[in-house]
Amino acid sequence: MIEKMNAVRWRDGVLLLSLWCIGCGADNGGEAVVRSERAVPDGLAIQGVGRTQVSSDDWPRIAVLGDSLTAGLGLDIEEAFPTVLEQALLRDGYELTVINAGVSGDTTAAGLRRVEWALDGGVRLLIVALGGNDGLRGLPVDQMRQNLSDIVTLAQRRSIAVLLTGMEAPPNFGLAYTSAFRQVFQDLAQQLDVPLLPFLLEGVAGDPSLNQADGIHPNAEGAAMVAEHVREALEPLLPVVVSSAAVP
Repeated sequence: MIEKMNAVRWRDGVLLLSLWCIGCGADNGGEAVVRSERAVPDGLAIQGVGRTQVSSDDWPRIAVLGDSLTAGLGLDIEEAFPTVLEQALLRDGYELTVINAGVSGDTTAAGLRRVEWALDGGVRLLIVALGGNDGLRGLPVDQMRQNLSDIVTLAQRRSIAVLLTGMEAPPNFGLAYTSAFRQVFQDLAQQLDVPLLPFLLEGVAGDPSLNQADGIHPNAEGAAMVAEHVREALEPLLPVVVSSAAVP
C-alpha cells in the first residue's frame, strides 16, 4: 500500500533531488549539503544542525540525527519537525531540549561519521531518521543495515535511549530492493531492542497539500504531522529520559 502511495512521488522526486544535489555541490565524501552560518563542531557550518532555540541549556536533550527531512529543507528552522516536536513536548510539560542534527544530503554512512559529536552534551535520547538518501541512490541494503546498527549501538553504549524511524525506498529499484530496504528497519528494531516508527513520512508522503513543490520535502503542515507521529512514538520513552536525567 505504501509503495503504491509513493510511486508517483518517488518517480518524480528522484530526478528533482538528483538535480538539487548537483546544484548544491558535494561534501563529506560526496554527500550533498547546503551551507549556512550555523556553527557545529570541527568548524563545519551545515544547514539544520543546532539548537531549536526554544528551551533551556540545562534540560536533558533529544538529538534528531537525520537528513534534509530533519533539517527542514525549504522551511524556516521554527517549522522543521524537531522544533515543532520540542514545542509539543513543552506543552505537555516535558522540560526537554530537542537538537536538530539534520544535514541535507546525508546518507546513513554520513550520519555514522558524525554521530559521536551529535551525542555529546547531555543527550538522553537519539532519534535516528536516516535512510532516505540511501534509498534514493540505491545504495546497498546491507551497508545501510550496518551503518544504522553502528549508530544505534554507539548510543546504547552511552546508555542513550533510541527511537528508530523507518523510510521507504523508491520503487524504481525493483520490488526486491524495496522490500529488503523496509525490512532493515524492522529487523534492527527487533535485534537491537529499540522502538520503531515504521515510516517517518506516514500520511505525508504522496500528499501534495503536505509537501513542497519538489514532492519530497514536507511543507510546514506536513512537518507538523511528522512531529506528531514522532511525538506519539516517543511516548513510552519519555519517562525513561526524564528519570535518567535526574540521576547524578
